[in-house]
Amino acid sequence: MADVARLAGVSPTTASKVLNGRSDVGPNTRERVLAVMAEIGYKPTAARHERARDRALVTMLDFVESRYAGTVLKGILVAATSARAELLLRLPPGEPISTSRTAARGWMEEQKESGVAGLVALAVAVPDAVLLAAEDLEVPVVSIDPIDTTESRVVSIGSTNWAGGRSATEHVIQLGHRRIAWIGGPPGSAPSVERFHGYQAALDSAGLTPDRALIRHEAFSVEAGLRHGRDILALAERPTAIVAGNDEIAVGVLAAAKELHITVPGELSVTGFDDTPQTEWTTPRLTSVRQPLVGMGRMAVETVLGMADGVQPASRHLQLATTLSVRDSTGPVPSA
Repeated sequence: MADVARLAGVSPTTASKVLNGRSDVGPNTRERVLAVMAEIGYKPTAARHERARDRALVTMLDFVESRYAGTVLKGILVAATSARAELLLRLPPGEPISTSRTAARGWMEEQKESGVAGLVALAVAVPDAVLLAAEDLEVPVVSIDPIDTTESRVVSIGSTNWAGGRSATEHVIQLGHRRIAWIGGPPGSAPSVERFHGYQAALDSAGLTPDRALIRHEAFSVEAGLRHGRDILALAERPTAIVAGNDEIAVGVLAAAKELHITVPGELSVTGFDDTPQTEWTTPRLTSVRQPLVGMGRMAVETVLGMADGVQPASRHLQLATTLSVRDSTGPVPSA
């Protein structure tokens, strides 16, 4: 195979793709490789020919129960299957791998020796020791919705979070709401911060001053939405709309409103973010900012495999557009 690649003027990976019938090789390149194979009489060994997949991808995540993670994973799985790459799921490595350069390099060498072509991190921080080892061993790393978008060693894939936060807030402003709360994710999460800044920008454009009593940051969870929803809705001057940092927070807010006998959208409008399948299951159905979650998963796989083949992405931070899906949880501001 090395001789075929050298004589055809392509990489061993490209020659392997031709041998395995992969579709991501140009017709001229394919013909050239096949011609060289015929010329030198190359025949793959039976073991090589029968091997269905010639490389693997590691996806690192620390939660699988959320609809967000499940939907992104669907895109990752579809793309990996299409590329004939085996998909391996891993929790973020703990100590000593996460802190020791020696342990991290040993772990990464094990991954590479087992055929891993790249690593995809789903909404988790990749330990610095692992990043250094991946860089040394030329194993590309792509992060989806990274906590930190400034890490130059990682190509990140996300959505237009700022624009999404703004569009959700502008939607309720256009419905007449003026007292609008925000319940977001962790203050150290880049996607959450970007969405919050979009919320602030919409208020500023409308000449509205944010009320600090109506702004909360904690976790992307139903529990956080329920807890902060209870607190905010118990205020003497409660909001008429709540913009949530993700769908799970919004689900918690809906539960809090039901507990307090506050009707949605009659007395309170609620928006989410992600537009996961659960938005169609809530009562009422949830208005949410749609992230192309399946598309983000697919793009991560395509990007990391391209990098493994030596193709660098046009940008280190790739963003897919968000859109607002308006459903039943938002309505006109209630009359006095």
